[in-house]
Amino acid sequence: MAVLLMVLAAVLFLFSVSSALLRWNEVRYRKKGLPPGTMGWPVFGETTDFLKQGPNFMKNQRARYGNIFKSHILGCPTIVSMDPELNRYILMNEGKGLVPGYPQSMLDILGNRNIAAVHGSTHKYMRGALLALISPAMIREQLLPTIDEFMRTHLSFWDSRIIDIQQMTKEMALLSALKQIAGADSCSMSQAFMPEFFKLVLGTLSLPIDLPGTCYRRGVQARKNIISMLRQLIEG
Repeated sequence: MAVLLMVLAAVLFLFSVSSALLRWNEVRYRKKGLPPGTMGWPVFGETTDFLKQGPNFMKNQRARYGNIFKSHILGCPTIVSMDPELNRYILMNEGKGLVPGYPQSMLDILGNRNIAAVHGSTHKYMRGALLALISPAMIREQLLPTIDEFMRTHLSFWDSRIIDIQQMTKEMALLSALKQIAGADSCSMSQAFMPEFFKLVLGTLSLPIDLPGTCYRRGVQARKNIISMLRQLIEG
C-alpha cells in the first residue's frame, strides 16, 4: 500500500510540474500583437510533434488557429504564416526590413554564409552567380544529356531486384547531384558521402543541443567529414 501511495504521489508531482512548466512557457510568450498558438515545453517547444507529424502538424495548427499562428520549433520561437498573399509580400519585400529566419541548427551546420542565410546585396550576388551556371542553354545542352545518361545507367541496376523505391530514389538524386557538382565518379567516395549527407540533413532539423549522440552533434561532425571529402577531391 505504501509503495502504491508513493507511486501516486510521484505521478501527481510530475503532472503538477509538467502543467506548471507548460503554463509558464505559454505565459512567457503571451505578448501583445502575437498571433494565437501554443509554445509547448521550455527549450524543446513543439519540436517533437513537428518532427513526428510532419506536414500534418502545420495542417492541424492551421485548423485550430488560422493561417497565422505562433509555435516553438527547433529551438526557436516561430511565427508560421500559411497565407499565400502574406508570404508573397514578405518574399517580395525582403530588402525593406523583412528577412527570412532559419533555425540555429541549420545556420550552425550549413554555415551563416550559405545562400539561404545571407540577405541583400550578398544574396543577390550569390544567386546571380548560381543562376549563371544553370542558364537555359546550359541546362539544355550540357546538364540534361548528362543527367539522362546517368539516370538510365543507374536505373538499369534496379532490374529484377526488389528495392525500397523511396530510399533508392533519394540515393539516385544525391549521386547524380554529386556527379554534376563535384564530378565524383568513384563508387567508394559516393558511398562514403551519402550517409554523411543524410546525417547533415537530420542535424539541420534538430534542436541545437551539442551533446554526444544527438542529431545535432552528428550533423556538425558530418559537415566536417563532408568538407574533408570535398577538399580531398579538389586537391586530388
